[in-house]
Amino acid sequence: MTLRTRTGRCAAALLTAAVAGGVLTGCQIAGASSLFVSCEGTESRVAELESHAVLGSRPEGAVVPRGFEDLDSGCWEDSGEAHLYADRTYVFPGGRADVIEHYRTAAKQDGWKPSRTAPGSPKANRAESLCFTLGKGSSTVTLDVYFLTEEILKDEGHRPGPEFASGTGYRVSVGSTADGSTADCSD
Repeated sequence: MTLRTRTGRCAAALLTAAVAGGVLTGCQIAGASSLFVSCEGTESRVAELESHAVLGSRPEGAVVPRGFEDLDSGCWEDSGEAHLYADRTYVFPGGRADVIEHYRTAAKQDGWKPSRTAPGSPKANRAESLCFTLGKGSSTVTLDVYFLTEEILKDEGHRPGPEFASGTGYRVSVGSTADGSTADCSD
């Protein structure tokens, strides 16, 4: 009489325990890292974002405030999702309506399309930001123009300079996802 072994069930139980242990301890199984996208190797895509002409477009009279002379660009990871960006910050001596009109015109000339913001969305009918998309699918890029408050600047670690007291501060931001998934404007 031969003894019967239960290697199938035993192996399945061991594999389940190993996977659960890995999840609980933060360790991962080889190959599982491909499920998450990081900022590693995204430099060329960030450079593409930096090249969008709309970042240098600004209404007449708009200035680059002290401390914001350089184009801010890079990649950040938030909750496991990596996002690429290129930003410019300006201060305009006029009102928000003039800034909005300038970027609506500039975006249209460069082929950007207004974002499909859902009806009833807070962003649909407010003059606090604009958002456009360019491209489709994995090559979608977003253009977001939004107005800055003292609170936003402080949260970012900036001290609002004197230029912000003399006009409307705003940021022009071009972005995309690092994993190539379709990007759209958030509310």
